[in-house]
Amino acid sequence: MNLVTLLPFIVLIGAMFLMTRSAKKKQQAAAQMRDHMTPGTGVRTIGGMYATVKEIGDDTVTLELAPGVHAIFAKNSIGAVLEDAEYNRIVHGIDADEATDTPVVPDDASSLTEEPKADLTKGEDEAPKLDLGKKDEDAPKGDDEPKDGKSDGEAGAK
Repeated sequence: MNLVTLLPFIVLIGAMFLMTRSAKKKQQAAAQMRDHMTPGTGVRTIGGMYATVKEIGDDTVTLELAPGVHAIFAKNSIGAVLEDAEYNRIVHGIDADEATDTPVVPDDASSLTEEPKADLTKGEDEAPKLDLGKKDEDAPKGDDEPKDGKSDGEAGAK
């Protein structure tokens, strides 16, 4: 057989090998992450639920979803094991190294916008007016009517 005819098959086999290799590495990393779970660790499930690990079994994990609320999950359902600082920041809103000069955002967004204050010393005629039309200097020079009486398109178009 010719090498040119075998080249697409060789490339396809190589791509499949690389994809399975990277998938296997991801699975090993996930299994290693799940093995490093300890009771009291904050986790995020693959469904996006944050909880604290209470007990670890062979294939299951007991998670505390809220104070006094426990649920049993499969170990494979743990998506990420979080560090304590990250877990507290996400779940409880506690930032360990919160800067003191960080601006505080109020709960009410209406205090973030300022209404323009009207100047009561001026009359209504002196208030600045909003001009939405074209200015005279932007207008084309010459007469506004087309020479042949047609408003758009080519002169000879029917």
